[in-house]
Amino acid sequence: MADIPSGLLEACVVVGAANDKLREVHQSHQQGKIKELPLLGAEVLQVHAPPFVTKESVSSETHGHTPAFSRVQRRRSFIKKKKERAGIANGETAKGSDGGGGTTTEDISVPKDLDLIALPQLCFPGGLQIASEQREDSYHYLVFTDVFGNRTHAVVVQYYRPIQDVGHQNGHLSSSKSSRLYTAYGICVISKYPYYNALRDCLSCLLTQLKPSWMGDFEERVKEFSAKLALVPIPPPGQLHVVFNLRPLQIGLPSREDKDRPAVDLDLHLPFLCFRPRQLLQIITSLLIEQRVVLLSCDWARLTLLAESLMLFIHPLVWQHPFVPILSRQMLDFLMAPTAYLMGCHLHHYEEVAAETDDLILVNIDDGTVSSSWSDGIDLPDVPLAAAECFITRVEGLQVHYDLEVCHLGDSTEVNARRAQRKQWQSKLNTHIQNITLELIVNIFREVHDHLNYEHRVFNSEEFLRSREPADQPFYKKVLDTHIFHSFLRDRLTRKMDAFTRMELSTRTEAYRLRSMTESPRRPTMQELARKYTSPESRLSKRLGASLPNLGESGGSLVGPLRQTSFKNIQVDSGMKSPQRPVRFFKLPEFPPPLAYHYVQNYYQEMITLLGKAISGAASGDSSLLARYHYLRGFVNTVAGKRLDALEDFQNLYKTDTDIFPGELVNALVDSLQEGEQALADRRPEIKHLISRVKRDHERERARHVDEGVKRFQLPKKHMQLEDFVRHVQESGIVKDQGTIHRLFEALTVGQQKQVDPETFRVFYTFWKETEAEAQEVALPASALEHLEANECVFKLSSSVKTSHGVGKIAMTQRRLFLLTEGRPGYMEVTKFRDIEDVKISSAPFLLLRIPSLKIKTTLRKETFEVNLKSEVDLWHLMVKEMWAGRKMADNHKDPQYMQQALTNALLMDAVVGCLQSQKAIFAATKLAHFDRMKLEVPLMVPKSTSETLKHKINPSLGLTSPQAVDVLLYTPGQLGVSSDSEGDGNPKLWCALSDGKVVVFDAASWSMQQNQVQVGTSRVNCMLGVDRQQVWIGSQDSVIYIISTRSMSCNKQLTDHRSEVTGLSLGERSEKYSPKVAYSCSAEGAVIVWDVSTLQVRKQFQVSCDRLQSVQLCNGTLWCCARDCIMEVWKNGMLHRKISLPEQLCGSPTAFSSLLLYHEREQLWTACIDVGELCVWHLREPTKPFQRIQLPDCAGVTCLIKVKNQIWVGGRGWSSGKSRGKIYVVDAQRHTVEKELVAHTDCVQALCSAEDRYVLSGAAREDGKIAIWKVE
Repeated sequence: MADIPSGLLEACVVVGAANDKLREVHQSHQQGKIKELPLLGAEVLQVHAPPFVTKESVSSETHGHTPAFSRVQRRRSFIKKKKERAGIANGETAKGSDGGGGTTTEDISVPKDLDLIALPQLCFPGGLQIASEQREDSYHYLVFTDVFGNRTHAVVVQYYRPIQDVGHQNGHLSSSKSSRLYTAYGICVISKYPYYNALRDCLSCLLTQLKPSWMGDFEERVKEFSAKLALVPIPPPGQLHVVFNLRPLQIGLPSREDKDRPAVDLDLHLPFLCFRPRQLLQIITSLLIEQRVVLLSCDWARLTLLAESLMLFIHPLVWQHPFVPILSRQMLDFLMAPTAYLMGCHLHHYEEVAAETDDLILVNIDDGTVSSSWSDGIDLPDVPLAAAECFITRVEGLQVHYDLEVCHLGDSTEVNARRAQRKQWQSKLNTHIQNITLELIVNIFREVHDHLNYEHRVFNSEEFLRSREPADQPFYKKVLDTHIFHSFLRDRLTRKMDAFTRMELSTRTEAYRLRSMTESPRRPTMQELARKYTSPESRLSKRLGASLPNLGESGGSLVGPLRQTSFKNIQVDSGMKSPQRPVRFFKLPEFPPPLAYHYVQNYYQEMITLLGKAISGAASGDSSLLARYHYLRGFVNTVAGKRLDALEDFQNLYKTDTDIFPGELVNALVDSLQEGEQALADRRPEIKHLISRVKRDHERERARHVDEGVKRFQLPKKHMQLEDFVRHVQESGIVKDQGTIHRLFEALTVGQQKQVDPETFRVFYTFWKETEAEAQEVALPASALEHLEANECVFKLSSSVKTSHGVGKIAMTQRRLFLLTEGRPGYMEVTKFRDIEDVKISSAPFLLLRIPSLKIKTTLRKETFEVNLKSEVDLWHLMVKEMWAGRKMADNHKDPQYMQQALTNALLMDAVVGCLQSQKAIFAATKLAHFDRMKLEVPLMVPKSTSETLKHKINPSLGLTSPQAVDVLLYTPGQLGVSSDSEGDGNPKLWCALSDGKVVVFDAASWSMQQNQVQVGTSRVNCMLGVDRQQVWIGSQDSVIYIISTRSMSCNKQLTDHRSEVTGLSLGERSEKYSPKVAYSCSAEGAVIVWDVSTLQVRKQFQVSCDRLQSVQLCNGTLWCCARDCIMEVWKNGMLHRKISLPEQLCGSPTAFSSLLLYHEREQLWTACIDVGELCVWHLREPTKPFQRIQLPDCAGVTCLIKVKNQIWVGGRGWSSGKSRGKIYVVDAQRHTVEKELVAHTDCVQALCSAEDRYVLSGAAREDGKIAIWKVE
């Protein structure tokens, strides 16, 4: 059975000197035999670990429960000496004792991972010192790491008590007060969770009970204290904190921000009080490049607090090496370890450590200095300049002095109020600091994802390094080879939605999003080149407007490079202002006597009752808070032995927030069910469904334990057939599209066996990279930069040639050809690709020779431009013709991807010719002339009606290896005046469901991709619904309704009540303004469920009898259900009102209804069938037969219908120019005539949606995989 997460306490250990040693020292001191008080060895005196009470201790009637949040964990035996109740520091002896301090042994069961052997040294790292006077209590903090990297945390308090000579005088104690000695005791509270401040406060409360000179049983007090802490549950991730009273203080446990971050219960500004920003950057660099780092301080507490702060600063990167913030004197040999580590020791060991060990980074916390053990200076690479400057600027704006914040306030007379005020300030400061350090990590590693191949899990490190600024390369060279970075890459390749990803997405500029809409090979843009010649003030970027764009002129602007230009252009403010949800507190009941079973059970019951009241009183719309309450109550029910109640809580949690669903715990809970409980669970459908889902997920997780390592790109070492060749080209990052790679394979294997040898691939790859590097060095005169657009890139530059307009070099961008004249540097535009009329090879006379030349005729110039390209002429002829054809295709089809693909083809031609260097090279390159060949096979012109209505095309499969079918489209409107740091960014969005549960989100203000992938299961998406501004519901083939938060763009809620694939979703009508909002869902077998949107609870469900229910719509209080064999009008209670069968003329054919449309204003019902090219229009009052049948010309079937203004838009498939195509028909809703017949997809139109009646968006099946944007007239 898996471990059940524990409560706050893992164990409590008391450490001190043995009684016989103390007696010996005391007697020697009294007799004057010692002048200097000695250091004593510490040993374990007490161990307290849960469980503290069990049902078996009271009754053995039934199987026991798991009490006190104890973990069902492996334990081991620990033999310790047991005192005969005489605690020499307590000043008492048991009656009947002889006072001799005799000992026996006790076998204690302790958690297996708890190392009690080394613990005494760590509790007294400087040794246990006997003192002649009372000393202040001293706290420090410990971290233990097991072999699997799991950390356990501890807080130790050292407090002094007098050593008293134990004897008997008439049955009373006597002690000499003339020369009293004091000994230290260490109380160590150990927890799985890093609640340093809370545990320190708990120990402070304990000391108020232990310090009185004449107190009761010391061991019982500590045990009772430990048992109380074992009753404290850990809050779930999110905004719910747990508080409890431990007199005289109220203690708070802050929750983790999310499941991937640890709880933060320490003061993160302490490093900023000790170090200047540049020193902090040096320390962070030391960790990122995995150096051996030693922290030094005179204060033991600072060591762990600083070390833990540094771990949080580099999040989400995780330190993979030894982490020992405190080394005792006996442990200093650990510093000789050959691996990277982060350790800490006392400052007085500084000289010794520096002299004995080389290659150390020595961090002096007390002086705020960073040095090395091998030289006077420190040889560390600098953090990338732009990231460092941003970090320093942010840190300089921090307000880290609490007194300045509260100097205008009066002092509270209540200690807990003062503490709460300070904690609130600290929490805000901690959040600000975490945002600053996360921003640093994001700025350092922002561009890593541009060099990842997700399909083959490859990181192209060479290309990533080559794209870095020269001054930053030493830093990245060291970081890329570390374990910490390798682990970070694994998370990026699994598309982990963590804090890094969220900030990286939220701080992307609009220009970057537009640039990511293409896959153009990386080249520096004119904007980047201009940076060499202009001042920083001129380096401005403009964000597109926040309304629906005018797409008439913007088609070409989407073609551009992928590379992020500079961190200075990253507007990080939006990421820094992430919305903070209000924090809620759940106060635990007052602690019972914690060592009595029935009191503990009553305590659990009281906690369950309080949580039930909190659930009832929580706002129905605050599903996040409800999820946390269910999480907490599920834990309490688990430890109280109420397993079925716990499963019900976790079922409610699964519905409302899967992000925090404790899968391991629930699986363990299911395994622990007794036979009777299992039978009861089987009778409750929701719990039974949860159990089967948890088991399935658990098995899937176990089966998924394959190698998820990260590969670095390597050149192939053996001959490659087509499949291997495709994989290597994709891994190289040159191109992903399989069709293009297949054509490249044909080009490289012309006239030979169909396999590519390693040497050919190496030469091809080298030529490609050299060409890319040469483009980085292109120096254009200012006169040329003025004529080019900001996102244009020079992709090809000829050698110096003679032209009809002088001598110079021909340059090619994605938009034009131009001449860079020599002598006096100048610019002359040859032509834009869209203006070309003809391109042909000719020859120019030169003396007695004929020099091969290229003639280019344009529409804007009468004379033909001629350039003597000599041996380059054939290649340039191919490239220019391909770019010309691609430009024409892009303009006619309003699809900039054609231009991008043509550019890739042209550059691949260049690389193939450079690689082969033979007579067949040009013939081989013609295999890549895809668009030039296509224009002969497919007419470049599109029908006039299509061209006039089509505004733009976008590719949702960008970045994938092949086109994906567009299964569903959803448009959600934006809100004016909504800022990016509130719920959602205010912009309208287009949601596109692709194959296998992928959902891509576009910003509909600019049609740039906002979210490249949200994964909702692994099955086909059937329907989507924008329920409100905060959530989108998605119905899947796997029978689940997934709910996506529009704020976090992640799926953390699921509705699992359907038993077959969810096929339709619809919003209910609100009868009154404040009546609950409801939604309807249907599944293929005929089930209809009515949901309360705010609570996600089922309000009603019923069954309709039909052949595959496909959709539901609400109209005038009744529900219309579209099935394959019929259309039904159903009352809200599920009773059938009317049923419409297939029209008589279709009854004998193997067809079925595909969709329905309710035209409320005209009281009409429009229907369409799968394999029939007609629409049927019915009267809602008398739907016995259609009163109008509309024939759709050249139509083979209809898949979808939508109403836009007074038009009905129909999507399906048909024929155009003798070929099967995706077609859209625009039908006049009044005259029932086809107004337009639109052809823009090469595969069936599967989805239609309207964007505020201004645009219609259509999505096509896999062969096409594009989204077309149409203008509505």
